[in-house]
Amino acid sequence: MDVLARIESALDAALALGEGRGCPPKLAAAMRHAVFPGGARIRPRLCMSVAHACGADDAALVDAAAASIELMHCASLVHDDLPCFDDAAVRRGLASVHAAFGERLAVLAGDALIVLAFQVLPAAGVRAPQRLGRLVTTIGMGAGMPLGIVAGQAFECEPRVSLRDYQRAKTGALFSAATAAGAEAAGADGAPWRDFGDWLGEAYQVADDIRDVAADPALLGKPVGRDEALGRPSSASELGLDGALDYFEQLLGRVIESIPPCRGAAQLRALVRSEAERLIPHAAYADRARVAA
Repeated sequence: MDVLARIESALDAALALGEGRGCPPKLAAAMRHAVFPGGARIRPRLCMSVAHACGADDAALVDAAAASIELMHCASLVHDDLPCFDDAAVRRGLASVHAAFGERLAVLAGDALIVLAFQVLPAAGVRAPQRLGRLVTTIGMGAGMPLGIVAGQAFECEPRVSLRDYQRAKTGALFSAATAAGAEAAGADGAPWRDFGDWLGEAYQVADDIRDVAADPALLGKPVGRDEALGRPSSASELGLDGALDYFEQLLGRVIESIPPCRGAAQLRALVRSEAERLIPHAAYADRARVAA
């Protein structure tokens, strides 16, 4: 089974945990709508890739860690799209959860996905229960306070915020959790992998800022121009498109340099380059961005 198939299977099994007899059917449907069909699944792919690079010996725990990370990400998207934040009607080319199921069920679906992210870990940790404590802590830190994705969302409510702090929390924190959790699911130390996730997460957010200005919404699968409309911190507005594109290239170099020595380093470098090309296709995209400016 390839990596994407493993991720989809792990997510399906996770959602099945909450779909027992007697569960609220609309809430169950809203949760599935939030998770399927997925996007690039870069966070769980990253988690699995790092686990493999660290000599993963427990496939069930690796799959659960990857699913947990993606469930947390999907929950954040559900909440991010709500009328009190982005008020986005479209996500991944489909109706956002609140547009399809209503605001109340969207709030509950996001909450339930956060809880489910922690429910999937214990059942998979029977072979190596000593790894669960670190995994739960790592994923919790990536999601909550003081500098997880919840904090990143909350920074939008502050009168002033550092762009780097905002991006590191809103996007980088879960990338850092994904890389550290991958190592920890394999029985390795997650600490050396955090810089890799931090830099990649920041690069991902800068790319998202660029695409919010210059991308085709039909290809992106969500509205564009939201950063400017909502007055949110953005690399494109702070640095200009040329500056943001240059900074994205600098970040990619730091991402590559931060990969710890391991047997899977070449595959990780290839994954980073592939994602970079998907997010910001070389010269053609840069030219289009400059024309859009």
